[in-house]
Amino acid sequence: MLAKRIIPCLDIKNGRTVKGVNFVGLRDAGDPVELAVRYSQEGADELVFLDITATNEKRKTLVALVREIARNITIPFTVGGGIRSTEEIGELLSAGADKISLNSAIVERPELITEAADRFGSQCVVAAVDARRTGDSWHIFTKSGTYDTGLDAIVWAAEVEKRGAGEILLTSMDRDGTKSGFDTELLQRISDTVRIPLIASGGAGTCAHCIEAVKEGKADAVLAASIFHFREIEISDLKQRMHDASVPVRITL
Repeated sequence: MLAKRIIPCLDIKNGRTVKGVNFVGLRDAGDPVELAVRYSQEGADELVFLDITATNEKRKTLVALVREIARNITIPFTVGGGIRSTEEIGELLSAGADKISLNSAIVERPELITEAADRFGSQCVVAAVDARRTGDSWHIFTKSGTYDTGLDAIVWAAEVEKRGAGEILLTSMDRDGTKSGFDTELLQRISDTVRIPLIASGGAGTCAHCIEAVKEGKADAVLAASIFHFREIEISDLKQRMHDASVPVRITL
């Protein structure tokens, strides 16, 4: 079995790292470059950078900041936010990103997934899926969680895989920032639907939550923000707890 990955997430607004609850109530969490360096040194497997207001502000992702972070870390780096074309994807990859996270743009124009996969390889294309429970199903939300597309999350996950996405970053909007645990039911439903790797996001509050996301939700990686930003859980401690629970992880000595 492949090692499960631990991925800190930098939500960026106005050049600073922020964190909220259910996509609102943002508070400052520090300098993104300093945090990125810290996580690279502390044994994170990857890093995700999301320019969370780029889409709503109709502007490009902060390329200069992406370049600065990439220059200072040694782990794979995924970038998302406001990306709408293969030209922008190429610019960010040239700036040092290893993968690109796409959300609103691929809902509006799913062909972008295939175009990006054909040009740069599926391994570079991460489909970000922001889902909120609506009745007995989950709907896909875009534009920083402000717009209900009406799309069923399970159906959409299958669609992005079919079109060439190499990975899915699944965020439960209901759990985001609550530290109440991942939505393992949603994770399991999507994991059973697709064959590409699945990153669990939204709800991490304890080591046990991360273990549940992998064991019950069948996630391939767990993403978290505030528990790492504010040092509530150290990455090394989380990995040791996961290892003790028979979850394969990469532990650096």
